[in-house]
Amino acid sequence: MKNIFLTSESVTEGHPDKVCDQISDAILDAIIKEDKDARVACETCSTTGLVMVMGEITTTSYVDIRSIVRKTLEEIGYDNADYGIDARTCAIITSLEEQSTDIAQGVDESEEYKGNKSDEYDRYGAGDQGMVFGYATNETESGLPLPLELSHKLARRLATVRKEKILNYLRPDGKTQVTVEYENDAPKRIEAIVVSTQHDPDVDYEQLKEDIKREVILKIVDESMIDENTKFFINPTGKFVIGGPMGDAGLTGRKIIVDTYGGFCNHGGGAFSGKDPTKTDRSAAYFARYIAKNVVAAGLCDKCEVGFSYAIGVAKPISMFINTFGTNKIEEEKIIEAINENFDARPKAIIDKLDLQRPIYRDVASYGHFGRDDLDLSWEKCDKAEALKKYL
Repeated sequence: MKNIFLTSESVTEGHPDKVCDQISDAILDAIIKEDKDARVACETCSTTGLVMVMGEITTTSYVDIRSIVRKTLEEIGYDNADYGIDARTCAIITSLEEQSTDIAQGVDESEEYKGNKSDEYDRYGAGDQGMVFGYATNETESGLPLPLELSHKLARRLATVRKEKILNYLRPDGKTQVTVEYENDAPKRIEAIVVSTQHDPDVDYEQLKEDIKREVILKIVDESMIDENTKFFINPTGKFVIGGPMGDAGLTGRKIIVDTYGGFCNHGGGAFSGKDPTKTDRSAAYFARYIAKNVVAAGLCDKCEVGFSYAIGVAKPISMFINTFGTNKIEEEKIIEAINENFDARPKAIIDKLDLQRPIYRDVASYGHFGRDDLDLSWEKCDKAEALKKYL
């Protein structure tokens, strides 16, 4: 098999799109903490000196949205207008309505439940139509592709050296990208690393490149994966002073590949942030990851992609498929049988199994929703692997 080069990217918590994701999920967390059955579809957009929160929310709780916005911006590090937005002084606009009653009636009582009220998990229909995908690989301990895992770690390291003032001239916005050369379907070496970070205007460019390589790249990347042909691109335009919402307008849900698998599998197009778990865009995508990770952990295959589709107001998935990319140790039909016998992909069953009606979403709104060794996430557990091994 010839060598191939595969690339994934990540962004820091200060990237304008990620700022919006974090605000949307901070609002969701505040609501779901008080009202676990709330229906939330909260979108955020941002630009220079302005944040707008919009969407549909039905809840018995009250949360101070403006305070949540300001607190989130401050925690990220946007406390100076020169950075693109100032948590203390920015304008905040809200435009929120209740969830459509047309949607609510299908979520509250599914099509199946209306005809047969014997199974409580049939009661709640999916909150939207659409396709979701989950993925796992055994090439890393996290179950993520190596280019994405490294990109996330580099982005988090950028934030760490900024917040701990190791490099006190850095500002919140930043992006990372890693290209890995694969040989016989396994990572061989790193072809290229790209790091772009916002900075103060008076920083010497050569000093910045030297500092980022020393304090960020070499603190994260295994030097055995780097050789004389590895390329480093650090702030390749030469200057990155204007950033955050001033450099680019931000919007919830515009980093869906960063949030998931870095382009290594399909994506249904639905974003996660700001959505309560009745939205299968989020909950079923988490469940598909949970299935894929357990299938790989059980040794049924080396890579696994799991896909589901849903109809709004219907509990049972419309379809399910898997792709093992030719790495399966048993027939794919038998893996599908194992999944059907061990996992229930109806929305309410997913919510209960993964315990999703909790304020856990702000923490995953940056640096990826999957493969997080810093968080105790239910969809990352491999507690079904032993049961699946019997199918080998």
